[in-house]
Amino acid sequence: MRPVRFHDTQCEELNMPVSLENVLVIGVSSRALFDLETEEGIFQQQGLPSYRQYQLDNENSVLKPGAGFALVCALLRLNSLTPERRLVEVVIMSRNSSETSLRIFNSIEHYRLDITRAALTGGSNLAPYLKAFNISLFLSLHEEDVQAAAQSGVAAALLYQKPDMAVQDLDQIRIAFDGDAVIFSDESERIYQEQGVEAFEQHERDNALSPLTAGPFAPVLKALAFIQTHFKSADGLRSPIRTALVTARASPAHERVIRTLRAWNVQIDETFFMGGVEKSAVLAAFQPHMFFDDQPGHCQLAAPLVQTGRVPGFVKSDKAIP
Repeated sequence: MRPVRFHDTQCEELNMPVSLENVLVIGVSSRALFDLETEEGIFQQQGLPSYRQYQLDNENSVLKPGAGFALVCALLRLNSLTPERRLVEVVIMSRNSSETSLRIFNSIEHYRLDITRAALTGGSNLAPYLKAFNISLFLSLHEEDVQAAAQSGVAAALLYQKPDMAVQDLDQIRIAFDGDAVIFSDESERIYQEQGVEAFEQHERDNALSPLTAGPFAPVLKALAFIQTHFKSADGLRSPIRTALVTARASPAHERVIRTLRAWNVQIDETFFMGGVEKSAVLAAFQPHMFFDDQPGHCQLAAPLVQTGRVPGFVKSDKAIP
């Protein structure tokens, strides 16, 4: 990711279209940004006409923050730290129609969220429009949309409901990632699942000097690492972003991870090789705005403690790399 060259206003003055090529673009569903569980229940149980009328009747009622709200707010705050350029953009990606979406926009205005773009598809699939908006990361509570986004080559996560003690405001954006099938490809995960731990460890020893293939969230991690370099200045100001790798790997499988990140020129701030130990306690101590993992078992244990997003992909069982 390279820094954007023009503000929106500059582009308008020059009569040029705004480019989203050089920023980290987050696509978030309306139900991920706001708490729309009551409305979802109405839609599922009573149908679209009832849902439509409920939204129209309540369009001036402000929605409560949803599962992705804290992360979106934290990322948008980066733009206030860099008035000369925008580093992050957020696009609402929703199956709502324009008619039923006014409540969403009213809530965005209430919370003073710097979100001006939306794709409202009126029930149609969202996936075809993700690349049109140059979406780097898609967050949703609808598994079908998340799967379609992942299949189209966009990093995507299915968010779990917001935990009771969800992080709302920290002086840093904190994001934690699992390793295999998230930051890295699922190649090693497949070997472990299909051939066992001994085959996996031997494979990692044999390939310790060969970087792991990038996984679906590698571009997101690299974009965050690039943004971090923007804040590493001579005055020693602390970066507003902090990342963590929380992986079930352990020695001897650690070396390949370290060498891979080095080859990518990516520095992760905190790394935890758990060796099969449950991740939740470490995650609770790190306090991320979001934790991304591909294993349902890990996600279910983490979700009551920290905001969690499950990455779709190869999952044969909840038996993760030791």
